[in-house]
Amino acid sequence: MIKKIFFTVIISLFAFQAVMAQKNVIDEIIWVVGEEAILRSDVENYRMMMQNENIRFEGDPYCIIPEQIALQKLYLSQAKIDSIDADESVVIRQVDYWANYAIQNAGSKEKLEEYMGGKKLSEIKEERKRRVREEQIEFEMKKKIVGDIKLRPSDVTKYFNQISKDSLPMIPTTVEVAVIMMEPQIPLEDIDAIKARLRSYTEMVNNGEATFDFLAIRYSEDPSSTNGGEIGMMSKINMAPEYATAAFALNDPNRISNIVQTEYGFHIIQLIEKRGDRINTRHILLRPQVSEQEINKAIDRLDTLYTAILEEKLTFEEATYFSSDKDTRNNNGLMVNQDEESRNGGTSKFEMEELPQGMGVIIDKMEVGEISKPFRMKNIHQNEVVVIVKLKSRTNVHQANLQDDYQELKALVENQKREEILKEWIVSKQKSTFIRISDDWCDCDFRFPGWKKEE
Repeated sequence: MIKKIFFTVIISLFAFQAVMAQKNVIDEIIWVVGEEAILRSDVENYRMMMQNENIRFEGDPYCIIPEQIALQKLYLSQAKIDSIDADESVVIRQVDYWANYAIQNAGSKEKLEEYMGGKKLSEIKEERKRRVREEQIEFEMKKKIVGDIKLRPSDVTKYFNQISKDSLPMIPTTVEVAVIMMEPQIPLEDIDAIKARLRSYTEMVNNGEATFDFLAIRYSEDPSSTNGGEIGMMSKINMAPEYATAAFALNDPNRISNIVQTEYGFHIIQLIEKRGDRINTRHILLRPQVSEQEINKAIDRLDTLYTAILEEKLTFEEATYFSSDKDTRNNNGLMVNQDEESRNGGTSKFEMEELPQGMGVIIDKMEVGEISKPFRMKNIHQNEVVVIVKLKSRTNVHQANLQDDYQELKALVENQKREEILKEWIVSKQKSTFIRISDDWCDCDFRFPGWKKEE
């Protein structure tokens, strides 16, 4: 999901540059909201971005877009009065993360700069910071306007009884899954061979035979290899703990860290820049290759457990004691959805496409309570593992009802209340704000008619 969003944003930004390059549209002020002007180019840029994201407009984009921009101007104006600002550390972290991903998709920093009309990366990031900062301020302003919404169960019931049954949302199929995982053993000689390779890279850099970034491009098995191993400015919470400890211990860009082992593999790290609690590094990652022999051994170990469970010598829950997955081992194997953007984030429920790659195909054919035979898949760190899974529950796609989907319906009512409060605020704010719309841009049926004031 996240990758899809970032890819869309990248394409949109490329389209933005294409619009600016055309130079065949004379720019002009088309709206004024308070002390803020909306330009024709603002609308054109927005339209191209939406078009490249395949988002359809339900109406005239030249009416919808200026109004959306004007609404943001209202929120930002009030935020300035109320001294609401963005958390700069969050803004920087989001922009750094976006920039790193954009560079990886473009192929290099130079290619990204080329795609963006020849702008330097620093300029691209500054533009992105402004957008992220404004979005965060708008979000915080809306939160303040809405405040805490307190609902009683009767409010949700009333909503359910009043809404047309055809308007109730469809709830997709969700499952709860428990897992027992075995990680194939990596022979010590294979680990020693990887460490020897990494030590040889360190020697090559120290002897001036090659630069670190060249070796990263050629040998690293991390996606950052396309950018010479550089991962961008990050804080400790965004790194694997072992990586963070080694990275922040570096003080000299000319020195390379000792070999560091994380859940992703083995690394050597070079410091680029340290700024307070954030650091930019480059690294070379090597992953041990799991042999078929070791995979088969892991399958055999899990098959023994699988047989013992079927013969009722121990329960599935008791067998999770042997699992190598620390995230589920102490939870009777039950998986938790870590996707913050998912409606099920933080719960044990997963939609089928949210399951790890390779697991969904198996789960889709299972009955509730059934336990799978051992099968291979890749874990969240892209390491090959062997697992058996138990389907704890399945709720098939259905129209929302009070008994099964109270939380979903409660969220709908909360959102409805939130929209009502924001609508009342906008109508009131329009009355106290200077608004002027160019004659060529006011012949619209706006969502909020208060933009067009009587002379």
